[in-house]
Order: sequence, then C-alpha cells, then structure tokens
Amino acid sequence: MAFDFKKECKELYRPASKPSIVTVPPMSYVAVRGKGDPNTEGGEYQNALPLLYGIAYTVKMSKKGSRSIEGYFDFVVPPLEGFWWQDSPSGDIDYVRKDDFNFISCIRLPDFVSRDDFDWAVAEATAKKKLDFSAVELLKVDEGLCVQCMHTGPYDDEPATVNAMHEYTTEQGYVPDFSGTRLHHEIYLSDPRKCAPEKLKTVVRHPIKRAE
Repeated sequence: MAFDFKKECKELYRPASKPSIVTVPPMSYVAVRGKGDPNTEGGEYQNALPLLYGIAYTVKMSKKGSRSIEGYFDFVVPPLEGFWWQDSPSGDIDYVRKDDFNFISCIRLPDFVSRDDFDWAVAEATAKKKLDFSAVELLKVDEGLCVQCMHTGPYDDEPATVNAMHEYTTEQGYVPDFSGTRLHHEIYLSDPRKCAPEKLKTVVRHPIKRAE
C-alpha cells in the first residue's frame, strides 16, 4: 500500500473548519517560483504545474527504472500547494489584485529524496517529457508555528476564513509572523477542473508567534 501523506498526517492536511494552531515540521518540496494571475491561460502559474508533477511522478516511478533511491518507499503524490505573497508588509493578500501575486508553487517530496536524487529526476524528466525543467528547485521549508483552517468554497472567498484565523490567533495570545520566508500557504485538496467551486477544499495556513 502506497504511503499517503494526507491520510498519515491528518493534522497537516485535514484540519477542522475552525482555526487551530499547529507546529509544522521541516519538509522538502519540488518548487517553481513565478508571478501573476494564477488563472491566466498560459501564464507562469499554469506553466509551472506540469513541471511539478513531472518531477514528483518521476521520483515516484523510479522504482520501475534504473535508479535505486536509498530509503525509497512507494507513495501517493501529495496535493499541490502554494506559498503566496504581494508587496504588503502586513502579509495580507488582496484577492482582487491577482496580477500582483508572487508565488512558489510546490509539491511535497518524501524525505528520502536527496539533492542527487532530485538532480537525477530533473535530468530523467527532461529526457522523457521533452520539457524545460530548469525552473524547478528542491526547496526546504521549516514553517514551524502556524494557525490553519480548512476553507470550503471558492478561492476568492478565503478572506472570511483568514479573518477567522486572525481572530483566533489574537484570542490565543499570538500575532501573525509574516516575513520573506514565512508566507501565506495554501494546500489544494480539490481539483478545480472537476469540483464545483462551492465544494473546493483548501487548507489555509499562516505563520504566527507569541505576542510580546
């Protein structure tokens, strides 16, 4: 049975519809950075997706090839994720100004993926898929202390969920802790191509710290 991060790490991928505080462990991702409206056909965000999945599935299917990855175990490719920000010192996202988005689009990789394994996957995917994978990177993220919540509904309705998270954060004695490395984080549990907007499920996560 393939290891499924969503099922084995429910506290990270299946939070309640009410905010909660969680300490997120360090993780590795295949990632692509970009800018612009994620809905733009042929835009940087949409062009990043085949690159991310190309690497993730190359690692997963290495078991059937010549590459023997130390510590390998079969796994279900985790959901698509994204770190988002705009040029705002508060870390707040203005969902109307989609052209101003900066993003790091990513998919979690198992901890057994080393730099050498990642470089092999890039070379293997480039040869087999005939795409330019030069934009992908092996990204290490240590989110640490965060507040998170399950958002159900359209992405543009996220501000209500974010407001509830901010209120809960204050009630619990914490404050937001955004920085260049601590960002608005979304985990996409639904495929918007196959799911009605009102049923989309997205984990929304923000970095926090103790109020002084």
